[in-house]
Amino acid sequence: MERKSSKLEELAMSGSPIQLAIRRLKASWIAVASFCLIGIVVLISILGYLITPDPTPYANNQHLELSSCKPGAEVTMLKVRRQQDIQHRSWFGRMLYGDESDYREIPINSFYFEDASIVIEGYNPIPESEPVVARFSLAEVAYRIEPPAKPIIRNDSVLFVQADGGATAMTVSQLQERVEKENFVTHTYILGTDRFGRDLLSRMIIGARVSLSVGFIAVAISLLIGILLGSLAGFLRGWVDSAIMWFVNVVWSVPTLLMVIALTMVIGKGFWQIFVAVGLSMWVDMARVVRGQVLSVRENGYVEAATVLGLSRFRVIFRHILPNIMGPVAIVCASNFATAILLEAGLSFLGIGVQPPMPSWGSMIRDHYGYIIMDKAYLAILPGFAIMMLVLAFNLLGNSLRDALDPQTIRNNSPK
Repeated sequence: MERKSSKLEELAMSGSPIQLAIRRLKASWIAVASFCLIGIVVLISILGYLITPDPTPYANNQHLELSSCKPGAEVTMLKVRRQQDIQHRSWFGRMLYGDESDYREIPINSFYFEDASIVIEGYNPIPESEPVVARFSLAEVAYRIEPPAKPIIRNDSVLFVQADGGATAMTVSQLQERVEKENFVTHTYILGTDRFGRDLLSRMIIGARVSLSVGFIAVAISLLIGILLGSLAGFLRGWVDSAIMWFVNVVWSVPTLLMVIALTMVIGKGFWQIFVAVGLSMWVDMARVVRGQVLSVRENGYVEAATVLGLSRFRVIFRHILPNIMGPVAIVCASNFATAILLEAGLSFLGIGVQPPMPSWGSMIRDHYGYIIMDKAYLAILPGFAIMMLVLAFNLLGNSLRDALDPQTIRNNSPK
């Protein structure tokens, strides 16, 4: 008890109510842990394709023969040079959208050289089945050849024209050495692969970006509409308040999920459409909270003084009232963020949210929920666990904000 009381005295030593609230947040390990988790997920989402094992757009590099590989699986790949020209993005573009590779990768079990060719035995997940055998020209594996020319083999030399116009002559042994050194890579699938043979870790990372983006946009829309309508209803009162609250109650009476589904049917399915649909369904709570806070704050002396001085209603609301109700607004934002993540996951699970091939935690659960009764339940559990932890972090942060910004607690702990 003495330790706890001394901690409260330390918090109340100095500073404004906002500074005291920040100190209270720092003193709560739950708030700090939640904030750190959210910060890590945000950082991972921002870096995106720069840190994913599969940097292709939407992390959609499919290898059906690698379907549902277990976590930690290692597979050797043969990198075969694409013969078409690939337009690469800038560093910033790669971070946002990913980038196509100059090579296509083929999973293999084994290989051997035969003159100026390489013969591979494709990766075979079923030992009893007949393996796929394929043959490639060494020059076409290593270089982009100018069409329609083909490599010419003379004695122990290979002649070919590269796409940049340069004629090249190499011995067969040189080509073999180059291919063996530079065109084989071993991939380790840390979380395994999904049913289409795509890297699960990469799709989890890009899926986190989708969930956070939906949360940010939805909260921004709910802030814009909720603060505008709530502040007008609370400040003007009268028939304006009655009309706005009637509209709020009508919208609130419609189930949220049903409203979002109806909005997606109107504005269509897709990445940006789901942002707007979720945001337009979440402003009601914000409007009610803002209205209640404005009704309370507008009776304070400084608001009456600003009105007597002839300040415009717009300035009184946005300069003197709203800055003093940001605490409850921040708490509702944290709650709305968690709700938006759950709504997006639910819509994607139903198939009316983010559309393939864009990854989403909800769509990943939909694709693999049938594996729960098999020995590969982790394919559905991992994205479900990610949703649970992120939503829990936002809810716990919201609760900590509520406690830290509680006026009664701040008043009791403030210096006399």
